[in-house]
Parts: sequence; C-alpha cells; structure tokens
Amino acid sequence: MRYFIGIIITIVAALTVTPAFAYGPASSYEPVRIEIIAEDGSMLAVIPFSDFRNGSTQVIKKYLEARKGLNYSIAVRNMTAERVGVVIAVDGRNIISGKQSDLKNSEQMYVIEGNGYARLDGWRTDDSTVHKFYFTTVPDSYSARTFNDTSAMGVIAMAAYREKEKPRPVYRPYKSGNAPAPATVEKSMRSKAATSRDESAGTGFGDAQYAPVVRVEFEPETSPLVKTLVKYEWREVLCKKRLLACGQERGNRLWDDSSYAPFPPGYSKR
Repeated sequence: MRYFIGIIITIVAALTVTPAFAYGPASSYEPVRIEIIAEDGSMLAVIPFSDFRNGSTQVIKKYLEARKGLNYSIAVRNMTAERVGVVIAVDGRNIISGKQSDLKNSEQMYVIEGNGYARLDGWRTDDSTVHKFYFTTVPDSYSARTFNDTSAMGVIAMAAYREKEKPRPVYRPYKSGNAPAPATVEKSMRSKAATSRDESAGTGFGDAQYAPVVRVEFEPETSPLVKTLVKYEWREVLCKKRLLACGQERGNRLWDDSSYAPFPPGYSKR
C-alpha cells in the first residue's frame, strides 16, 4: 500500500462564488473538477476548448486568462462518493514534489474524500508549508528559474484516480495439521517519481503559507478517471488566438457624437 498526502480538512462548505463572466458553452459533467481561485475568493472564468474520451479517461481542456502578479489557488471538488487521488502539475512540475510530471499514478498526489473539497495554494516544501502560486513571466516562473524547464509552460494539469478496490477477505475453514501462513503487511513509502516564450505566462514561487497535511494509505487505479488541462495565457495572447473578442470597443451613439446636424440629401445650401 502506498502513502500519499491527504488534506487534513477535506470536506468544507462549498464556495459561494460565481464567475463574473464566462465564455463558451457550459461544460459537461466533471466527476472531479478543478477551479482557479483568486486570492480574494473570486473564481477565474475559463473558456471551454474540448471535452473527449481517451479510453476510460475523460479529457477536458480549457483556456484561462492569466493576470500578471495575481496570487491564485487550485480548488478541487470531488463530485463522487468515493475518495480520489489527484496528481496536479503546474508548468509541467508536480506541485508536491517539484519533479517533472506526466500525471502518472506513481507520482505524489493529494487524496480527497468523497464529496470533498480542497484548496491548494502553492508549491509544497514540507508537511506544513506551501509557497503561493502567482501568475508571472516565463523567466520568473518556478519551473524555469529552478529547473530550466519550459516544456509545459502555462498549463495547470490534473489527473484524478479512483482508489483500487480492496480485496475482500475469503473465508477458508481451518484444517488440522495445515496451519495457514502468517499474514504479512507491507507498508513502505514509495519514492517520489524521478525521473515565442516571451509572450507566455508562467507560475512563480511566492510567499510561504501554513498548510498542514497528513499522509494516508491510498492505492490508485492504473488509468485516471478524468484528466483536466487548463492553458493560461495573457489577455493579448488569447486575443491573437481569437479566443476572446478583443476588437475596438463600439462608441456610444449619444455620448460620442459632438458634430453639428448634417444637411439632408439633395438639400440646396444657400
């Protein structure tokens, strides 16, 4: 059985915030959903991009407008009745271990109870401390500054894994002279998985924040239930990609017109 990190308080009242604006059609059902939350508690709106299945995994892709210098959190809502393990990577790095992530079930992950909620505020540096996420330039990002890694810049990624079903004990009648072999329990810590940019956005390594966790036993399934990728970009980049309508604002027909009244067509001026 592997040990992964569990949030001490996994079930809290749902945030009563709604996005100030939204783009595109409503997304389909997401069994485990991530939301990007500003430090003031407001939810950052996303632009739905694609939603498809890859085998047994639901794959969801979205865009998000990044705001330079803004501290943000990744909120995870488990909409299922069973606990799940979530691997989360920002700019291609696992937010617990800092190592390059491929969203595999062998990586360090957070465990969230059924119908639970967790708000993850930053890069974890020990069992009680994280350093805040904030939107910044690529050279200032944690991934580029620390690891010289820009291979997955500007992506917030999550893979949610169901827990493997625990084997049920099988009753076998005792036979004289055939003593059963002693049961063995293996509890070992799994080692953490080893293994045009000027206009892109990245995530920095911000101020320290107290965020305690505990380690819990969890055996993830092989394939994720859902995988969500959020590509965050500066507004001007989203405008270039025509994901936002960023044309010139229309003038106000009453406010902006300060000219004199025109002559009617064919009117003879004297």
